[in-house]
Amino acid sequence: MQSDQLFEPIIIGNLRLKNRILMPAMHMNMCRKFAVTDQLINFYIERARGGVAMINVGYATVDELSGLPGNIGAHQDEFIPGLTKLATAIKGEGAAACVQLNHAGRYNFSFFLGGKKPVAPSPIPSRMTKETPRELELDEIPEIIQSFADAARRVKTAGFDAVEILAGTGYLISEFLSPLTNQRQDQYGGCLENRMRFGLEIIRAVKAATGGDFPLLVRINGNDFMPNGIGREELKAFAVQLVKAGADALSINVGWHEALVPQIVTKVPRGVFAYLARDIRKEVNVPVIAGHRINDPDVARNLIGEGFCDMVAMGRSLITDPEMPNKARENRENKIIHCIACGQGCFDNLFKLKSVECLCNPRVGKEVETRVKMTDLPRKVMVVGGGAAGMSAAIAAAEQGHQVILHEQTWTLGGQLHLAGASPGRKEFLGLASDLQQQLEDLEVQIVLNSTVDAQLLAEQKPEALILATGGMPIMPTISGVDLPHVVQAWDVLAGKITTGQRVAIIGGGAVGVETALLLSEQGTLSGEELKFLLVNQAETAEELYRLATIGNKQVTLIEMIDKLGTNFGKSTRWSMLLDAKRAAIDTCTETKVLEIIPSGVIIEQSGERQEIVADTIILAVGTKAQNPLQKVVAEQRIPCQVVGDAQQPAMVFDAIHQGFVAGRNVL
Repeated sequence: MQSDQLFEPIIIGNLRLKNRILMPAMHMNMCRKFAVTDQLINFYIERARGGVAMINVGYATVDELSGLPGNIGAHQDEFIPGLTKLATAIKGEGAAACVQLNHAGRYNFSFFLGGKKPVAPSPIPSRMTKETPRELELDEIPEIIQSFADAARRVKTAGFDAVEILAGTGYLISEFLSPLTNQRQDQYGGCLENRMRFGLEIIRAVKAATGGDFPLLVRINGNDFMPNGIGREELKAFAVQLVKAGADALSINVGWHEALVPQIVTKVPRGVFAYLARDIRKEVNVPVIAGHRINDPDVARNLIGEGFCDMVAMGRSLITDPEMPNKARENRENKIIHCIACGQGCFDNLFKLKSVECLCNPRVGKEVETRVKMTDLPRKVMVVGGGAAGMSAAIAAAEQGHQVILHEQTWTLGGQLHLAGASPGRKEFLGLASDLQQQLEDLEVQIVLNSTVDAQLLAEQKPEALILATGGMPIMPTISGVDLPHVVQAWDVLAGKITTGQRVAIIGGGAVGVETALLLSEQGTLSGEELKFLLVNQAETAEELYRLATIGNKQVTLIEMIDKLGTNFGKSTRWSMLLDAKRAAIDTCTETKVLEIIPSGVIIEQSGERQEIVADTIILAVGTKAQNPLQKVVAEQRIPCQVVGDAQQPAMVFDAIHQGFVAGRNVL
């Protein structure tokens, strides 16, 4: 029988790894004043137990200007005991342990630096921070290089198996590398050889400080995706020089934080950036690691088998399901909970200065306090509603040993996950519905579909605990003409129940309105298969193919009362959704009031002027209201009850799943 390439050992330097899965460094914001916390240790213990070959923590700081207090500290000896505790915990569960070192450069904020300006090779403003950094003096550069070496020595002293240097993503090393941010006139600026100098000197210094036998990884971009920045060919040349300088493996990243090419969101195809790792792999003789949107073992196997890379970096995948490697190795892949790349708990939390959480896994960051404890007194638990909140509640209750029955009034579980997964590039939400259903089946939760729960059924079944997850329903606004036949709800459009006319006006520019607009704007565009055929056969110009891929048959107008669209999207998702709306030529009317719906369209008021938008179909996307018809009945029958999800108060999928989880655990 052919062996599984994903679980073949591999050697980096002199370090033997048990398989080809690496958990890359991600900022968890779980440290306090740079010190490792029990929260961070417990988070990584669970991932190490899950079967990953190596865990790369970080990034870790190299000096006082290099990071935030929520980063792991490696810039002073006082942080060594915490680092030691973290390394020991990871290695104790069977995974190799590595630390990524980095300097944020112009991506740091003066707010976190006590008012000091962030530093960079040149004083080029950052679109991300809205600040202009201070240009490094020539004599400061050797000090930073030495700080990397000193931090690496601390990492080795703490007992880690390897160290990684982050030389991409728009941070300091890549700022020196790119002509976009490096306009120096000395030996560190100008030609590529000079711009590479800073990064290469760091690699040599780290190697000298830690010894030739201590594995050194470098994470670089395969493409920065920055106009007038550095592209693939120069980055390949940099990769070759990094290996000559002492790198034992290269981990290939993509993009800067300012880049307009989406890198992390749901619509990014799985494994799409691996071609960049393949190109670099052809140029070097050390292991090459591919990452970004690899959330399934089959994707990983294919990339390794086809020669794109030697290992895969699976980061958010392991946040979502720490047991993924073990499940893949033990032929339990149907039980994997997949990351859906929503960004709501990981990236969006960082913008809120919160520690990382996960929409799909409510236990993230609370691994110890949410550990499953089997009940001594199993209860008969009824969950009403099979959407995200209801399924999550049923799973949490069943995990503790309760007898759970879930009633859903339709023929399908998933609720509004099916609406969230309807618009272009959002189908991962449909996968979440499937993953939740698989968990219910594994836990032997009794599922009753097409079931309406009423007072009689409650009296007959006599549940000892009840969780109401009956969801919400779309709001019907009080607008004249709202009852006309060409007025429909966005939910029905997303569900595929409605065929719209060619000219469409959408009232409501929140998440549902934007998603509906994008769904309609996609109609009439060419598919990926069609575009590839036309491109390969040179049937049309690149410009025409772009138009055919982005401009469909519908004329769509979005109408929103406030001054912004999509405000209830997470920050990491919103910008790319609005970019798609602009690309698809969706007309947008913000700060606009709808006065009346008429047979020929909709009457609006914008900037004090009354206008008509001609439309064949008017779509309502004005919000959701709670639907909880059983609350009164439950009170009368005195059944212990919890209300979760939209049935309590309309919110996001993240809130629904987390509320359901808490409710299921609270069944006593």
